[in-house]
Amino acid sequence: MTQGTSTRRARALATGALGLGVLIPTVAAAAPAAAATPTVSCTSAKAGLAGKLQRDITGALSGRRGTVAVGLYDRSTNTTCSLRATNSYDSASVVKVAVLATLLWDAKKHNRYLTDTEASLAKAMITRSDNAATSKLWKQLGLTKIKGFLSAAGMTRTVPGANGYWGLTQINVTDEQKLLKLITAGNAVLSDNSRAYILKLMSQVIPSQRWGTPYGAPSGVAWHVKNGWLQRSTHGWRVHSVGTFTGGGHDYMMTVLTWDDSTMNYGISTIQGVAKVIHRDLAAS
Repeated sequence: MTQGTSTRRARALATGALGLGVLIPTVAAAAPAAAATPTVSCTSAKAGLAGKLQRDITGALSGRRGTVAVGLYDRSTNTTCSLRATNSYDSASVVKVAVLATLLWDAKKHNRYLTDTEASLAKAMITRSDNAATSKLWKQLGLTKIKGFLSAAGMTRTVPGANGYWGLTQINVTDEQKLLKLITAGNAVLSDNSRAYILKLMSQVIPSQRWGTPYGAPSGVAWHVKNGWLQRSTHGWRVHSVGTFTGGGHDYMMTVLTWDDSTMNYGISTIQGVAKVIHRDLAAS
């Protein structure tokens, strides 16, 4: 590799052009709060479902390295599952759903439609996980509006990344599940049109980014997904997936956040192992 090629590659890595998701500052990452051997906790109005999900999610994570946080909520059976729900993780590109929600929330406040440019940036941001588009919208909105939306959404533990590093926004399962609930049912924060728009883009993610929480979903279940992936100098890869699912008598949402993954593919495999048993257990209930 020539010096020029090496320099270009380093620059590409720094800007996320090789798929790493965000700009990567050299500061060390803050570790998620330590937990003493946390266990999966599930509750359900459906007899036997909570215990089955708890056993199967635990089994899917058995022997997996890294730190994994899980959230599940199914409206149809009033089922919830959680693991490390309040641990904070670098968001990587999962934050892009919140960026779009902020844009739509702010437009609603000012009684206006998105401009053609905003719509184009939003589509690129969600369907292709385009980083440049995200940076433009993040800068346009500014931290005041972003924090305003997070407050309105009740996402009290989500901390926007500083200095334009949107991918270092601190997220957790609890707040991500709040956001997924907002975009899948009527509420005072997002209009019905805004919710439909977000879900539409999440259903149009390009094929190469359809991994994660949709894995194992039954053929009759509609999925909406956004993934994130980021490698840093400490704690390896962060690989995340959030998704919502409707059909087969169910209406559910799932968040799986991981870090300390040795490779991006290892993180994907961990997420998909969890997703597969969740889809299977709900479909059988």
